Amino acid sequence: MNVKGTAIAATILLAGAGNAFGQGLTISNWDGYMAPDAIETFTKETGIPAELVLHATNEEIMGKLIASGGAGYDVVFVSSPFAEILNKMGLLETLDPAKLPNMANLYPEAMTLAHDPGNTFSLPYAWGTTGLCFRSDLTTAPTSWKDLLAPAADVVGKTTMLATDRWLLAAGFLSMGLSVNDTDAADLEKVKEALVAAKKTLLAFDDTTFYAKLVSGEAVMTQAWDGWCNYGIAENPAIQYVIPSEGSDLWVDTMVIMKASENKDGAYAFLNNVLDAGVHRWAAENILYKVPNKAAMDGLDPALLTQFPNMAITPAQLLSYEQLRDVGEAQRDYSRLVTEILAAQ
Repeated sequence: MNVKGTAIAATILLAGAGNAFGQGLTISNWDGYMAPDAIETFTKETGIPAELVLHATNEEIMGKLIASGGAGYDVVFVSSPFAEILNKMGLLETLDPAKLPNMANLYPEAMTLAHDPGNTFSLPYAWGTTGLCFRSDLTTAPTSWKDLLAPAADVVGKTTMLATDRWLLAAGFLSMGLSVNDTDAADLEKVKEALVAAKKTLLAFDDTTFYAKLVSGEAVMTQAWDGWCNYGIAENPAIQYVIPSEGSDLWVDTMVIMKASENKDGAYAFLNNVLDAGVHRWAAENILYKVPNKAAMDGLDPALLTQFPNMAITPAQLLSYEQLRDVGEAQRDYSRLVTEILAAQ
């Protein structure tokens, strides 16, 4: 599963001979983020041919969508700040709830997300938190983001942080009690200084293999998306996940229909299919991320929630955390700061 942008970009034709400009659908998603046979099954059930195009990162697919004005794509999976940007650019279809009866499966809280109250241009596909994933048999349970940024002597050199800009900076923001969407220049400089200092204590910046480092014992504490921590828990039950006392960001991955789509009815049919309880449940059971679909989550085996406690975080608790939002021109500052942090000696 490569929700945060780690898949190798590729195009896989999975069904029919459709193309983006005819009656078929082109759907862009991260690798492994839906069932391997999802497109083929959709085509069999609806008669609508479709192809799946994999994007590696939000930034990659954004570049393509902006360059083409969205032409060539029907449904795209993007994280919520990027959905906000696309909507502000006028590239997204305004959703018609009458064409999406399975929206009734969503939690009420999933209809009130800050980036798109009422789901006017996006539908949430997965949501979750970012916290600390640690070896409970090798270190004391952390309680604060400061336990990662200024670690105890016995864990120095045994911690990792995420390198993706929004999440790396969020750790700094949260440790200081700031908004995860802070754009104040003075605050950004303070966060940069804290993260440059933290870098000296790290084993690595790592977005993709940190849980394997925990399994091997090379790392004892990592900054982690909740679902990815679950991959470590699956291999070693001594691995645990905690949200620090200062809180977490709320991240949301969404599905959108491009305004340039030439088969909007087919695109609606695809989104409605994904929101089917059984289809959407696959993501929770196999990606080990929470989905905002009450009917899907209600059908999970209770043993899954016992094995992976963060799967049981309630929608109300999720919405108590600040959602990552589009920060406009400040995104350039974010990117610059992270480049400077990663390059710091």
